[in-house]
Order: sequence, then structure tokens, then C-alpha cells
Amino acid sequence: MSTGAAVTTIAHQIQLAVAPVFLLAGIGSILNVLAGRLARVVERARQLERDFAAFDEETRAAATAELHILDRRMTVVNLSLSACTSAALFVCVLVAMMFTANLAEVAFGRQLAWLFVLTMLLLILGLILFLWEVRLAMKALRIRRDSMPHRRP
Repeated sequence: MSTGAAVTTIAHQIQLAVAPVFLLAGIGSILNVLAGRLARVVERARQLERDFAAFDEETRAAATAELHILDRRMTVVNLSLSACTSAALFVCVLVAMMFTANLAEVAFGRQLAWLFVLTMLLLILGLILFLWEVRLAMKALRIRRDSMPHRRP
């Protein structure tokens, strides 16, 4: 009879531990988007740096302004990646602690709650940084629009 109770306990713990795994999958999707954005920013910066010597003065000034924005974007998206990766790491720790807490009969309730709060704060920070990076991208787009010749009606 104790074997049946142990199986039920383990099954219940697995159910509890699986819920945060969906959060982990969502964070993984966010990380994928952020990594793609970082790759595009790096590629654009390399392209501008490669062609920089061939630019005339006006184009060089616009490229310099864009390179400054690209540098800020790389920094911001890297910070966002770090925050979201830390959140994902803490979700993994949370799952491991939830699974072992009941099996080891250790009361981790308060620590689990604080770890979850920390995880959510890191995720919020990562998303705020992501929004900031998008705003910087729009600023770079406006710079390119400003350097385009105006259309005549």
C-alpha cells in the first residue's frame, strides 16, 4: 500500500512541476526572438562597418548615427537575453525544488515563493528591455527615412 501512495505522490509532484515547464517554453520562444534580433543587429552593424570607408560625408554621418543606435540595441538586447535566460534558469531551479521538496519532505514553501517572484521580475525586466530595443530599432528606421529623398506628389 505504501508503494501505491508513493506512486501517487510522485505523479502529483510531476503534475505540479509540469506547469512551470509551460512558462519555460514561453521564455524559450522569447529567447529565440531576441537571439534573432541580436543576429540581425550584428549583421547590419558589420555591413555598415564594411562599407563605411566608401561612403561620402553625408552618408558617413548617417551611418555613424545608425552605428551608435545599433551599438545601443546590441547592449539592450544582450541585457534582455541575460534577464530572460536567468528567468529560465530559475524556472528550472523552481521545478527541481518543487519536485524534491515533497520527496525529501523539506519545507521550501517560502523559498519557492521568493524564487517565483524573482523569476517573474527577471522576465518582466527582459520584456521591458525588449520593448526598449524595439523603440531603438524604430529610431534607426526614422534616421534612414530622414536621409531618403522626399517624394514629389
